[in-house]
Amino acid sequence: MTSVVPIEAARPAAQSAQSALPRAGVLLINLGTPDTADAPGVRVYLKEFLSDARVIEDQGLVWKFVLNGIILRSRPRTKALDYQKIWNTEKNESPLKTITRSQSDKLAAALSDRAHVVVDWAMRYGNPSIKSGIDALIAKGCERILAVPLYPQYSASTSATVCDEVFRVLARLRNQPTLRVTPPYYEDAAYIEALAVSIETHLATLSFKPELIVASFHGMPKSYVDKGDPYQQHCIATRAALRRRLGMDETKLLLTFQSRFGNAEWLQPYTDKTMERLAKEGVRSLAVVTPGFAADCLETLEEIAQENAEIFKHNGGEQFSAIPCLNDSDPGMDVIRTLVLRELQGWI
Repeated sequence: MTSVVPIEAARPAAQSAQSALPRAGVLLINLGTPDTADAPGVRVYLKEFLSDARVIEDQGLVWKFVLNGIILRSRPRTKALDYQKIWNTEKNESPLKTITRSQSDKLAAALSDRAHVVVDWAMRYGNPSIKSGIDALIAKGCERILAVPLYPQYSASTSATVCDEVFRVLARLRNQPTLRVTPPYYEDAAYIEALAVSIETHLATLSFKPELIVASFHGMPKSYVDKGDPYQQHCIATRAALRRRLGMDETKLLLTFQSRFGNAEWLQPYTDKTMERLAKEGVRSLAVVTPGFAADCLETLEEIAQENAEIFKHNGGEQFSAIPCLNDSDPGMDVIRTLVLRELQGWI
């Protein structure tokens, strides 16, 4: 006779099996933010960011002079004013920090039935640091860590520098946890679907129908791509997959690159120049989506929603809408949860 184990009896056995598994830590990692929206806070952040050889590859004497003698003397004041436009004054922190914390909290709640999984978050530059995140996970007994760079498209100046810092932290440890790193997800089905849903949902709230949509990605010096960085191809693949999902032709979903810095040639077409050109060519309404950002930040809330909106309208455009990033929305959390559960296979 076949015996049936009551659900109530089976549940403790399942919980016991989970508790016997080694603890696994999940560390969500985004780019970073100043601790304060003033010149001293921005100066500390910019110094760390621009001293990274993955970001500025030539860290020679000329760059050190430019950075310390020119950039860090003037730029913090102007960038602090930009941060103040978007600052979360209630929490006294940047929106990027607020959103990333919420992403971590929501992921932890979604994985709460797995008692041996611990979720935390960190920033590559600024606080909380990657070191503090890894230390916290180890202190909670995590023998395995999944690092999750929140960059859909891989580049050496984002994804790789996250790995560099994780490895530097682990290099100081005698008893290292086992490490995994999530791969880029630039054309993952869950990510493309979430982007499409977020765009469709946002457009439905507008009082106008945009003539076209601009997909603006963070820029990169062209020389980095010439040396083999796959970032540009990943951005092109994201736009192509999103265009297919939305049923749009190439003239209705444009690809541009924003946030260039310095005098070198960066990936083109440039977002700000495209805003100007489109308006002068007679486009009167458009929307901008920023698929390379997992959370809204200075580059989306100030550079796109304010600065580029002004460029468009100053040159004849009339209606402009910045589509929010996936952030901690339900579609956005579906992407993160799907990615994390896929990479935790064998550990849970």
